[in-house]
Amino acid sequence: MTATGEVGGLAPNHTVKSRNQKVHMSREKFSVGGVLYDRPFKIRRLNHFGISVDNTGESLKFYRDVLGFYVSDSIDTALSDPGPWLDGVPDTKIYFLRHNSDHHTFVLMPRPWIEHFEPPQRTDLTVNQITWQVGSLCEVVEARKWLVTLGQKVDRYGRDPGSNWHTYFPDPTGHTNELEYGIEQVGWDGLSKPVAMWPWRNDHPELPFKSEVTEVAEAGARGIDIFSGHRWTDDLPKTYDVGGVLLARPFKPVRVGPVSIFVADIDTAVAFYTVRLGLTVSEETVVSGKRVVFLRANTEHHSLVLLPLELRSILGVRDDSTLLAFGVQLGSYEQLRAAKNFLEKNGVKVIDLPQELHLGIDYVVHAVAPDGNMIQLYYYMEQVGWNGQVRKPANRRRVVPGVWPETLDALSDTYDGETFWGPLG
Repeated sequence: MTATGEVGGLAPNHTVKSRNQKVHMSREKFSVGGVLYDRPFKIRRLNHFGISVDNTGESLKFYRDVLGFYVSDSIDTALSDPGPWLDGVPDTKIYFLRHNSDHHTFVLMPRPWIEHFEPPQRTDLTVNQITWQVGSLCEVVEARKWLVTLGQKVDRYGRDPGSNWHTYFPDPTGHTNELEYGIEQVGWDGLSKPVAMWPWRNDHPELPFKSEVTEVAEAGARGIDIFSGHRWTDDLPKTYDVGGVLLARPFKPVRVGPVSIFVADIDTAVAFYTVRLGLTVSEETVVSGKRVVFLRANTEHHSLVLLPLELRSILGVRDDSTLLAFGVQLGSYEQLRAAKNFLEKNGVKVIDLPQELHLGIDYVVHAVAPDGNMIQLYYYMEQVGWNGQVRKPANRRRVVPGVWPETLDALSDTYDGETFWGPLG
C-alpha cells in the first residue's frame, strides 16, 4: 500500500502511542524562512552517515580504494582521548570521507572508542550518525530548543570538524540522528580547513552569528596558513573511461543514501521520523509477513527505510548490527553494471535481497564490505512530484533478478533529482 503525509494521516498536534514510547506534538506553527511548518526546521536532504567498525584502517581500504571515497580529514583518538578503551584497537583514527565537495558524506569511527565516548543504547548499534541537512543555523538552534520542550533527549550540540553546526539526538531504538547546517566545502584544490581552524564548540551561539567568510578572514589575520589543510589524492592508476574521464575505477559515487535500519518498534519509529522529524511516508510493503516503511526527505522516493528487527534473522543478514544497508548512488546505469563486474573481480561478495526492500529503485547491487556492512549501489531513484504521489507498481520498470540488459529505455524521471556538481574526478 502507499501513503502520503504523516503517521496514519494524522495532523502533528496529537500524541502517537506505541508499545514503548509516545511522540507528542504541540499545535504551534513555526516560521521557517517565512513559511509555516509544524516544526522550527525543515529537513532538506540526507547529508551524511557514519558507522562504527572494529578496524577503521581496514575498512578505509574498501571505502576509499574500492568504492572511491576521498579522505578529507582524520582524527587520532589515541591523541585526543587516550585511555584503556583503545587497548588492542588496531587503528585508533576517525576517518572523514567524501564523494563530493562536502567535507564529509561518510564517517568511519573505531567501535571501541564510540562505546566509550557515546555508549549506544544497544550492543548491536553500529550506526553512529544519520545526518539530516536543514537550511539555516537558526533551524539547528531552534530545533534543539524545541526538541527539549517535547522531552526529547538531546545528546550534544555545537560544532565539530567539517564546520557544520549540529544537534544530536537518538531515535526510539537508539540510532543517533543529527540535524546540521553549514558543512565545510572542499574546492578545486582538494584542501580541507587546517586543524588550527577547526571550530570545536559544545554549545550553540547567540544569533545572529558571524559568517564563515568572516571566520576565514579572522584566521588569516591571526597568521594561520589557511592553505595548510589536508589534501588526499587518488594515486591508483586511472585507466577506466567513465563518461569520457579516466578514473581509477569504472564508476563514480554521486550521492549517498538511502539508509536502511532495523528498529525495535516500527510504529514508534515511524511516528518519530514523521511526526517529530517531518519525513514523509512514501510507501509501505510487506516482506516475509513484516511491515517495511519507506520515508523521504525531499523529492527522492526514500532517504530512509525502517524494518522490524524480526526481519534481520529472516533475511539472513548480520545479527550484530541494526544496519541493513547504506546506499551509494552511481552516475549511470552503465556505471552500475561495470561496478558489479569490478567488485566481483576484486573479491567483493555481492548478494541478492528481495526487490521489495528497494522500492523506487530498479537495478541494485548489494555489496558486502570486508567489515560486514552492506552497501546498496544503484543509479536511479524514483522522484516524487508536487502532488506527493509515488508511482503505481504497475508503472514501474520490470526487473528480472540476475538479468542485466546492456541498455535501458528512459523513464520520465531517469537521471532526475539532485545533480552531481563538479568534475567526476
